[in-house]
Amino acid sequence: MHHFQYHNNMLYCEELPMTEVAGQWQTPTYVYSHATLKRHFETFDSSFADLSHLTCFSVKVNSNLAIINLFSKWGAGMDIVSGGELFRALRAGVDPEKIVYSGVGKTPNEIVYALEAGILMFNVESEQELAVINKLAGKVGVKAHIALRVNPDVDPMTHPYISTGMKKNKFGLDVDTALENYRMTRRLSNIEVVGLDCHIGSQLTELTPFRDALQRVKALAFRLKDEGFNIRYLDMGGGLGITYDQEEPPEPAEYAKVFVDELKDLDCTLILEPGRVITGNAGVLLTRVLYVKKGSTKNFFIVDAGMNDLIRPSLYGSFHRIVPVAKSEGQDEVTVDVVGPICESGDFLARDRTMPVAQTDDLLAVMSAGAYGFPMASNYNSRCRAAEVLVKGDKGYLIRAREDYDDLIRGEVIPEL
Repeated sequence: MHHFQYHNNMLYCEELPMTEVAGQWQTPTYVYSHATLKRHFETFDSSFADLSHLTCFSVKVNSNLAIINLFSKWGAGMDIVSGGELFRALRAGVDPEKIVYSGVGKTPNEIVYALEAGILMFNVESEQELAVINKLAGKVGVKAHIALRVNPDVDPMTHPYISTGMKKNKFGLDVDTALENYRMTRRLSNIEVVGLDCHIGSQLTELTPFRDALQRVKALAFRLKDEGFNIRYLDMGGGLGITYDQEEPPEPAEYAKVFVDELKDLDCTLILEPGRVITGNAGVLLTRVLYVKKGSTKNFFIVDAGMNDLIRPSLYGSFHRIVPVAKSEGQDEVTVDVVGPICESGDFLARDRTMPVAQTDDLLAVMSAGAYGFPMASNYNSRCRAAEVLVKGDKGYLIRAREDYDDLIRGEVIPEL
């Protein structure tokens, strides 16, 4: 459920008409619903009430400071994958002892930053990374808390670009190698093993891959405990999908039941890293029609949001429902490509989409844009990145100003040659 609904044929975010958002902050603009964010987080987190757990929001999904701050206030930790995301989390007021650092390419400077901040743990992806963390922890004078990321070789049945738990993926270690690396940590004086980590992919709509991965990882956890390792945390990542089109993903309660059933006899704290399932349907991209173009074989709505604003359709072929902000009963429909102003044939938000006829200056809402929307935006074609607005009740709050041309060249220097 989300709080983007029509009232008298006008699209609202909670109690605020989207026309007012466009009037005050222009387009393109990302718009997020406070009530939806809160409901989705609380629904997800409460589903695991029967287990000792920590819900760590996946910062890469939506990294705005205001969003991170809300989740922190509601009791969440954070899953980060860069020094920049650590900086954001700390700046937003997140307790560092609730921060888990994932990712395959942590740099030495980023590792030191996290060690000095006192994060909960590193999810380590390789033997070399483990050695680097040990060395840097010695220099900082702390013990680095780590979990090794295990690749359980489970097919998540999702888009190959967002599959992360198969042997051919770059993430994690196979079970046998992970076991060898755990044993190796006994020789590393600045490492303390505290957990075990696994993440198999994103936008999963079936429970079977989660159950298969959990069973394989749980077996390893018991083996590690038998060998004397203090596995206090089992991090099973995120990946639960949402409805973009016709998908029917399981509800959080169904998802949680898999973990409750499997982990009753494993004495540890479960860490979860949800992202899309919380923010995906809590945000839309508001855009304006610039031109309606009728071709000999195709019709186009040319809008002011492009692939630099929302790259998922171009990158993944992803479906986002696109609806008029103002609709009328019995409105004629047309099959169109909804395209942006970027100088690329791959710049589209929808292809061969049947939707109500639009005119120049009409407002459209690209739905389910609250995850992997703005964080993946770019300045390609020297385009200024969009504004972001958070709506609570009948009030909107600017949580990121639209970039201007000066922002585009900040940091650039013309040398005297």
